[in-house]
Amino acid sequence: MSNQIMVIGLGAGDIDQLPLGIYKLVKNAKVLFLRTKEHPVVSDLEAEGIHFVSFDNVYERNDQFEEVYEEITESLLTAAKNENIVYAVPGHPLVAEKTVQLLLERGEKQGIEILIGGGQSFIDPLFAAVKADPIEGFQLLDGTDLHRDDIRTNQHLIIGQVYDAFSASNVKLTLMEKYPDDYNVFIVTAAGSKEESIKQIPLYELDRQVEINNLTSVYVPPMKKTLLKEFSALRSIIAELRGPNGCPWDKKQTHLSLKKYLIEESYELLEAIDEDDIDHIVEELGDVLLQVMLHAQIGEDEGMFSIEDVIEGISDKMIRRHPHVFGDTVAKDVEVVLKNWNEIKGQEKGHGAQKTVLDEVGKGLPALIRAYEYQKSASKLGFDWDRAEEAWKKVIEEMKEFQEEITKKDKQKQISEFGDLLFAMVNVGRLLSIYPEEALEMTNQKFKRRFQFIEEQVESRGKTFSDFTLAELDQFWNQAKKAGL
Repeated sequence: MSNQIMVIGLGAGDIDQLPLGIYKLVKNAKVLFLRTKEHPVVSDLEAEGIHFVSFDNVYERNDQFEEVYEEITESLLTAAKNENIVYAVPGHPLVAEKTVQLLLERGEKQGIEILIGGGQSFIDPLFAAVKADPIEGFQLLDGTDLHRDDIRTNQHLIIGQVYDAFSASNVKLTLMEKYPDDYNVFIVTAAGSKEESIKQIPLYELDRQVEINNLTSVYVPPMKKTLLKEFSALRSIIAELRGPNGCPWDKKQTHLSLKKYLIEESYELLEAIDEDDIDHIVEELGDVLLQVMLHAQIGEDEGMFSIEDVIEGISDKMIRRHPHVFGDTVAKDVEVVLKNWNEIKGQEKGHGAQKTVLDEVGKGLPALIRAYEYQKSASKLGFDWDRAEEAWKKVIEEMKEFQEEITKKDKQKQISEFGDLLFAMVNVGRLLSIYPEEALEMTNQKFKRRFQFIEEQVESRGKTFSDFTLAELDQFWNQAKKAGL
């Protein structure tokens, strides 16, 4: 028969609140271990002559909690190999007790039975202390491992393991990413005991409280309104816009009707990036995200897919295509990363339904970008010039052919030769690592600045464009050019 570790909880209060069964286990234990003696019950146990071994010295020896939990767990398993033991923890054994989880995970493998004897967690007395009803929805989070994205501001929030000013400071900084700096929170210490203390303070004072100790929890009341920065808020807004009482325009939209808006918003984002205007970038990213959310809501309304499916798909793809980050593959430079990416992409898509490698290029891309991507795809198979100088000869050839067609009246041939010339120019740019869309947009902006200068010169003279010759307007252009516009 295997030895046992009986794990019991000392509750959240004093000895009078211990269940009779737990008290008997403590009283009759031949070998009693305490995770910590810093608990209201312990002084009463000592007064009754109950002997125990605590692990407080383990906390003093180690800097990281992970190390503390590891040492306590291994010490208990070693002791249990010789005889049955009782291990007492604050609160309930299965609430915020990492050592108990480690024992449950490792005990059976070492032939030691882990029994849970029960106890009262600190959750009930804490909710009683702050007079809140948990049925409204609540979260219990670890103050030593608190992450912004885990927090739901519309629920009651209890944060345990806030044991000193340093941990309180980390909790405060994380909460401030979601709540106003002056949002009222509660410091609850020794809930349910005779030493119970409740203090309401503004969030920014959380790490300035001297009474914080290992019996302290932080309670954050739910916000009455969902923060607009929450993803759930945006999703609710979009759903309402397309709901029965929503906006007639939004309800009318389809994937097809929204295409042009996605293109427009994407180009406006590119413009904001080129301008290096952070506020503009934030705004335009929001407009692009709006298009994504509208398409996802349409998918959900039609019962086809939801935004979760979109997020799951891209998350899975990023993990799959980055084995050097999320797996064991080694990639020392960008070239290896791109090689692995393309290989994985090829495996995912397969080659059965694909007639040509060019099918990989998005059909919805603007013609200039698609020309660039076609050339890049062909280059991967070796269909390419070695140097830009060689590609430039093709540009000269296409230029002559286009020039010949200019003198003729066949519009279709003019269009064809003009397209050939553009395609050849894109190829030269690609071999020089020049992205055609970026280069053309730079010229667009340059033209805009210089033409605006011409407009200003015309206006400053109290005249109109028709009052100037092309040569005179061209002089203004050259002035703008000299001025660096």
